[in-house]
Amino acid sequence: MKIREIMRTPVIAVKPTETIGKALKIMDKERIHGTPIINDENRLLGIIVKADIYRFLMDPGHYESCPVEWVMTKEVIKADVDEDIIAVAKRLRAKNVIALPIVEGDTLVGIVSIEDIVDYFLEGNK
Repeated sequence: MKIREIMRTPVIAVKPTETIGKALKIMDKERIHGTPIINDENRLLGIIVKADIYRFLMDPGHYESCPVEWVMTKEVIKADVDEDIIAVAKRLRAKNVIALPIVEGDTLVGIVSIEDIVDYFLEGNK
């Protein structure tokens, strides 16, 4: 089965110029641990996770002024919409990441988390 079958859409994403504070508020509101960074054409530029933010900023005052592009990971581990779920699950584990943006070409089209993969297997799909 292809990863497109279980990816979540629409993706909660932010622009590179958004502040870290805004990104954290979005993550808290949506109950997610990270979010892809996209441009106006929905192209994947990076990803930011709460752990990166906490390591980068020790002074909470910077949350409202620093753009996410200062903290985002630019070399994103991602998956193509037509990849096999098992291959994506192995990549999540091997790279020790919590979620992978799903792309079609250069365009962000979905996201898959560890929880999505676990749910897939717990539901008896193989």
